[in-house]
Amino acid sequence: MKNAADVVAADLELLCGALRDELPALGGERLLVVGGAGFLGHYLVQTALHWNRTAGAAKPIRVTVWDSYARGVPRWLEALRGDPHLECVRHDITQPLPADMPDFRWVFHAASIASPTYYRRHPIETMDANVGGLRRLLDWADAQRGRGRPAGGLVFFSSSEIYGDPSPDEIPTRETYRGFVSCTGPRACYDESKRYGETLCVNFARTRGVPVKIARPFNNVGPGLKISDRRVLPDFARDVLAGRDIVMLSDGGPKRTFCYVADAVAGYYKILVRGGPGEPYNVGTEAPEISIGELAERVAALARELFGYRGRVVREKPADGEYLTDNPARRCPSIEKARAQLGYEPQVPLDEALRRSLLWYRDHREGDDA
Repeated sequence: MKNAADVVAADLELLCGALRDELPALGGERLLVVGGAGFLGHYLVQTALHWNRTAGAAKPIRVTVWDSYARGVPRWLEALRGDPHLECVRHDITQPLPADMPDFRWVFHAASIASPTYYRRHPIETMDANVGGLRRLLDWADAQRGRGRPAGGLVFFSSSEIYGDPSPDEIPTRETYRGFVSCTGPRACYDESKRYGETLCVNFARTRGVPVKIARPFNNVGPGLKISDRRVLPDFARDVLAGRDIVMLSDGGPKRTFCYVADAVAGYYKILVRGGPGEPYNVGTEAPEISIGELAERVAALARELFGYRGRVVREKPADGEYLTDNPARRCPSIEKARAQLGYEPQVPLDEALRRSLLWYRDHREGDDA
């Protein structure tokens, strides 16, 4: 692979191969991706359209993207506008649903600000999307069931943040762990609204029969995540491509596992089709669990190989005094539940994930908000 186009092509082939049993279940049906212009929408949308072109021509998936486009319309989505099986609608999920909403069979609710930098700037809007927007979709799904037009599945994107800062004996963290989370800290707008969103899902599944499932992403990285997002890998890539030192705004000690987005999106489709109503599923990788410092060194080494990068890794104090408040020391999932119940199995090793990400960022250096 030499460029972003090669990376995306390889990823879409990987996704359609991993989902050979799941994508046909969506054939001939309507799929709604709420927040489809965001990071995860990048492959949630393109996977279905690629399947249409390569295997599903007889019964194509009709994809609708809803997004407020508050952070602009990404280039990849603009490039798809001529696809006959794609509809893009400007809709803010914090507002009432459209009166003419079609009978969607499948729904991803991925409309949420997920970058700590941005959700701390917009805490009310973050909570409104995670709670109010979700409630509107659940009420709609319940009404559809009552009219005899039930949804096939709805996935709510929660977060590994709902676990807070687990104790060492809860690493790897299983779905049964109840969490250690502040309800008033600087991250609480995101963490607690995701937790309450899960409670909504569980009770709509139990009492109303709504087929809603819960995805808990663990540190997804790769194409679609804007270089301006202010999460760790885009920040490192931005430094590399600017030819400056990689700056860490911590001591580099916190540990994470990083899951390549193509592997993660395969997991999300499996949850949509195969997941149990009201059930949460971790989506990530169990190994390697590495420190942020080690991640920075790996990125620097790969950048030297790919681009002749000459910078080094440096540590600086963040200007924001609360930047690291409530930042978990470790984050590593157990994926045994998803593996056993869904057949989920990540395929892309970390160094290859970083390599593909850097190649994609080289061709997507502009990520400023509109």
